[in-house]
Amino acid sequence: MKIKTATFVISAAKTEQFLSGGLAEIAFAGRSNVGKSSLLNSLLNRKQLAMTSGTPGKTRLINFFLINEAFHFVDLPGYGFARVSKQMKEQWGQLIEAYLAQRQELRLVVQLVDLRHLPTADDLALYKWLIHFNRPTVIVGTKADKISRGNRAKHINQIRTGLGLGPDGPVIPYSAKTGEGKEALWKMIAQYLA
Repeated sequence: MKIKTATFVISAAKTEQFLSGGLAEIAFAGRSNVGKSSLLNSLLNRKQLAMTSGTPGKTRLINFFLINEAFHFVDLPGYGFARVSKQMKEQWGQLIEAYLAQRQELRLVVQLVDLRHLPTADDLALYKWLIHFNRPTVIVGTKADKISRGNRAKHINQIRTGLGLGPDGPVIPYSAKTGEGKEALWKMIAQYLA
């Protein structure tokens, strides 16, 4: 996909701030520090459109980006070990749940899982939740450049097993550093935008 324009539109702190207008949306979800902002920037050939940080849990709102004036990328707050209060985590949870359960414009959820590690309980809970609500989902294993080619299949199988995808469940290995997986992910996204 050729990216002509990619602009930040709004950070939504409550459901009333979600965009209207009916454009298709592709949402990105994953635990804190999984490399969501890096992946978004890499997909869009931008350096700092989605803000990256060494501090997990930087994305605390639902961020909407307009791509090619035609569809939206939606960056959901990371879950997991972000250093925030329990109350803040609960607010995030309600906001994310409202978005995922009710959003008519949502075409695909890209769930990011760190390829180096077993899926966490939170990863599994989100995946089960998405399946329960019939949300089309693609699993992307981030930080693929940190795993040798020889060990790649083992790590992909760990994700398949941990999420219960079955032996052929698709997992796209992705590296924001090298661009590996970028074409495969765009192909998948394009199918859901068609």
